[in-house]
Parts: sequence; C-alpha cells; structure tokens
Amino acid sequence: MGLDVNWAVRWLTRSAQAMADHRVELIDLDRPIGDSDHGENMDRGFRAVMDKLAESPPETPAAALKLTAMTLMSKVGGAAGPLYGTAFLRASTALGDQADVDAATLVAALRAARDGIVARGKAESGDKTMVDAWTPAVEAAAAAAGDGDAHAVLLAAAEAAEAGAVSTDPMLARKGRASYLGERSIGHRDPGAVSSALILRAAAGAAE
Repeated sequence: MGLDVNWAVRWLTRSAQAMADHRVELIDLDRPIGDSDHGENMDRGFRAVMDKLAESPPETPAAALKLTAMTLMSKVGGAAGPLYGTAFLRASTALGDQADVDAATLVAALRAARDGIVARGKAESGDKTMVDAWTPAVEAAAAAAGDGDAHAVLLAAAEAAEAGAVSTDPMLARKGRASYLGERSIGHRDPGAVSSALILRAAAGAAE
C-alpha cells in the first residue's frame, strides 16, 4: 500500500497534535540542558504548518513536506527550525513527484531527512542529539522494507526512534548548548530526540 498526500497531511496534523500534547514535557526536558524553549518552538512551528496547509492544500506528499520545511525554518527558533526544516526539505526532494509513496521511497526519504540533520548539525550518533533517534529509525526502516509494507516501515522507524531517544539519557552531550554542561548533561534525555520520535510515531499512526 502506498502513502498519498492524505497520509502526509494526517502525519503533519498528528505531529502538530503531538507537539501540543507534549509541549510541557519538551520544555521540561530542555530546561536542564538547553534554553527551555523546545516545546514552545515546536508547538508554535507546527501550528503554523497547520495554517499553511489550510491556506494552500498540497497535491503530493512531497509538496506537503516542502511546505512544512519552509514553515518550520521561518517560524521555529533555535537550532530546531533549521534542523527540522532541512530534514523535511531533504525528505521532500527524495519523494519527488510520486502521488503514492512506496516502502523503498519512504526509506530513502527518511534517510535523506537524517542525512540533512547530520549535515546541518554536524552531529553523529552518540553525540546526544536528535541524530540518536533518527539513525536507528533509518536502520530499522530499511530492515523492515523488504516486504514492501510502508506502514511496517514507519512502525519500525517509530519504535527505533523512541528507543533511541531513551538511549540519550546516559550520554555525554557533545553538540549544541547541552555540550557546554559537560558531565552535567548526563542523565538527561535529549529533547530533540524525543520530538523526533513523536514525529515519526505520528507518521506511523497516520498510515494505519
């Protein structure tokens, strides 16, 4: 089963709801190791995405993701806007003009998103960033793609991202504001990894 533009809009709508529902949690996660604004920024950014989708309904999944990228880059402060904006833009490019996204193309889009985050943030796995959610998500998605089931790909990605976010707890931050704290960053979960997992879980839920 392919995933069409309706799936993409459902994904973004679920993502917006997740950012609203988890806004306080993301703020609380960001407070000890960041600027305390991740939850507020992500909620505001995705509310703006919802407004843009209503103004200009997209015709393809790629168009929906490109609109999201441009909106997040302009509306989300801090590092999250450029990072998520780049991720959605790279994913949009990978999808091309397909009306229905198959499992293989979906994996390519997830990998492109992760590579965009790595290129923009100069982070690697183990640095205690959103990459620690995205890299296992991409690996799990690729492993699940053999049966050609796009929903299974997204489920695998979401579960791996959630585990990846938890894995940041004992890490020493090596990138971003959290890295200034040195060993005091240990024991705190990376908020960007958590918001990444929420977005990937929304993608899987939208494909059900």
